Amino acid sequence: MIFDAHCHYDDEKFDNDRETLLSSLPQKGVFAAVTNGTDLETSQKSIELSQKYDYIYAAVGIHPESTENIDITRIDEYIEKIADMLNQDKVVAIGETGLDYYWNIPKEQHIIFEKQLRLANDTKYPIIIHDREAHGDILSYLKKYQPFGLLHCYSGSVEMLKEIFRYGDMSISVGGVVTFKNARVIVDVVKELPMNKLLLETDAPYLTPVPFRKERCDSSYIKFTAQRIAEIKSVSVDDVLKYTKENALRFFDICP
Repeated sequence: MIFDAHCHYDDEKFDNDRETLLSSLPQKGVFAAVTNGTDLETSQKSIELSQKYDYIYAAVGIHPESTENIDITRIDEYIEKIADMLNQDKVVAIGETGLDYYWNIPKEQHIIFEKQLRLANDTKYPIIIHDREAHGDILSYLKKYQPFGLLHCYSGSVEMLKEIFRYGDMSISVGGVVTFKNARVIVDVVKELPMNKLLLETDAPYLTPVPFRKERCDSSYIKFTAQRIAEIKSVSVDDVLKYTKENALRFFDICP
C-alpha cells in the first residue's frame, strides 16, 4: 500500500542499478511513486521513467538550487517548456519548486518559484513545494496565490501548519526525518496533522529513515516512516499506509 509522494529516481545515486531497483519495488509493497524533476533535464528524465514503469508518475519543475544554472532573461521559455511537459501522460504535478535559504542561492529563485505558482493556478495542477529555512516567505506566497499544493518534507512548526491550512488547499508530506532520534518539532506536527492532509514520502535517495540512515533510500523504506507515524498517532501501520495512499491518489488525481 506504499505511495511515495516525493522521490528522485533520476538521481545519479541510482545510475548503477536503477532498472533492477525500480523493477523490484512493486514486489516490496510499493503501489506508486512520484519522481520529481528539478530542472528541464531531470523533469524529462522523470517523464521517461514514468513511461517505462507502470507505478511511477512524474512531477516537472525547476528547483531553487537550479537557479544558478538558468538564464533568467529566458525564464519564460523555461516555464513554457514546463507547461508543455504537463501535457505528457502520467505527469501529475508541478515540482519540485520553492525557496531555499540554507544554500547561497541567487535571489532569482523567487522569480522562478512565483512563475511556477502562477502556472499551477492557471493549469489547475498541484504544486510540490520545497521550503528550507524560508518559512516566512513561503507563507507569504501561499497567502498570495492560495495554491492547491504539497509542502514536501515539512520542516515548519505546528503554528506554521495552522497558517498553511488558511492559505489554499494544502497537504503535507512527511519523510524519514520523523524517525530520527533528534526529531522533536516534526513529531509535534504529526500529532496535530489531520490524517486527510498527510502524505508519505522518501525524498529518495536522501533522508533514509532509522534504522537504515546510512543507506541509500528508496520507496520501500516508507514502511519505517509509517511505523513511526503510527506510534505517534496511536493508529495501526496499515491505517497510516491506507489513508496516505488514498490521500495521494486524490491529491494527484490518479485513478488506480
